[in-house]
Amino acid sequence: MSNMNLTLKIWRQKGPQDKGQIVEYKVTDISEHMSFLEMMDVLNEQLINAGDEPVAFDHDCREGICGMCSMYINGEAHGPDRGVTTCQLHMRMFNDGDTIYIEPFRAKAFPVIKDLVVDRSSFERIQQAGGFISVNTSGNTQDANALPIAKEAADKAMDAATCIGCGACVATCKNSSAMLFVGAKVSQYALLPQGQVEATERVLNMVNQMDEEGFGNCTNTGACEVECPKGISLENIARMNSEFLKASFKG
Repeated sequence: MSNMNLTLKIWRQKGPQDKGQIVEYKVTDISEHMSFLEMMDVLNEQLINAGDEPVAFDHDCREGICGMCSMYINGEAHGPDRGVTTCQLHMRMFNDGDTIYIEPFRAKAFPVIKDLVVDRSSFERIQQAGGFISVNTSGNTQDANALPIAKEAADKAMDAATCIGCGACVATCKNSSAMLFVGAKVSQYALLPQGQVEATERVLNMVNQMDEEGFGNCTNTGACEVECPKGISLENIARMNSEFLKASFKG
């Protein structure tokens, strides 16, 4: 494939209180081997050289690990590919002459800071509410390798722990629900013996914080699992609901 010329329709918003709008840009000679963020770098270099304000977007590792590069591309979280973050999306997924719509993740609990950057600290507050285990530091700590864990439980806990907190589940959900994210964070501890001590407190606190942040509820559409770059299973939502029910009876 030869290099592409593209039309980009990008959400521009100067600050949280400003009214944003879609602004059109043209980029030329984009290689199919570029990542989506490299294409955005080309646009920003073009804007800076013209004396214009570059488009603000989040990024860090550019390796699909940090979860920061959250963009809503042509109506899909992280764009048209599957099992990838925006930084792992390649321009070969698009064609010469395409128009690409690029917006921030939209949810009440993810307010826009600037352009494509949203505030996802609501996720951090949910994790702070219970996404941890207390460790005995008395010098008599039990060696983790001494605790037998069934392989199935270990595998499922590891699968849940692959969640990078990018927020694609929220951006994709018609209800802006964070239940796949919270389900993954609850599950990774619920499946392991180390997580049992605070299991009751954890699920109640995390679900309560999720509600306080203004996320919607789950109505089993399943779009979150489809768009999740790490393929987190809906099974984790069911496990969280089960843990929450058990904790409610204990409380």
